[in-house]
Amino acid sequence: MLPPMYNPSGGFEVWLWVAIGLTLAALEIIVPGAALIWIGLAALIVALIGWLWPTMALAPQLILFAVISGASVAAMLVSRKFTSAAPPSVNLGPNRFVGERATLETPIINGRGEARLGDTIWPVRGPDMVAGATVRVVGSDGTVLIVEPA
Repeated sequence: MLPPMYNPSGGFEVWLWVAIGLTLAALEIIVPGAALIWIGLAALIVALIGWLWPTMALAPQLILFAVISGASVAAMLVSRKFTSAAPPSVNLGPNRFVGERATLETPIINGRGEARLGDTIWPVRGPDMVAGATVRVVGSDGTVLIVEPA
């Protein structure tokens, strides 16, 4: 039989903190992106401390919960700030080549030609130039790279 949820000596029992922690963790699945998992982790930590110190009163448990919750949410926010500072490198398409140098495979005639960039030949648009010339990618229009002389 599980112990009662409330201890007459004044403190919440461990099982209530475990239930709060697991409920918040489950809610994180329903409401992704929220900080509920970190607050739930704080409740589980308070449950562990309550298990180690069963006579702890309600007020210190609530203070511990608030401090641990605040610290874990703050740590999550700081880590998100540093991880989101890097520019995205996914789904950039041909724009990822802006600033790169390429070699013309075919001459650019009437503004159209082809250039080798890495192991791929790309259609290019730019000023008329001879095959073999080095160009710099300055933008893209769909899958067509816009180039200028390097």
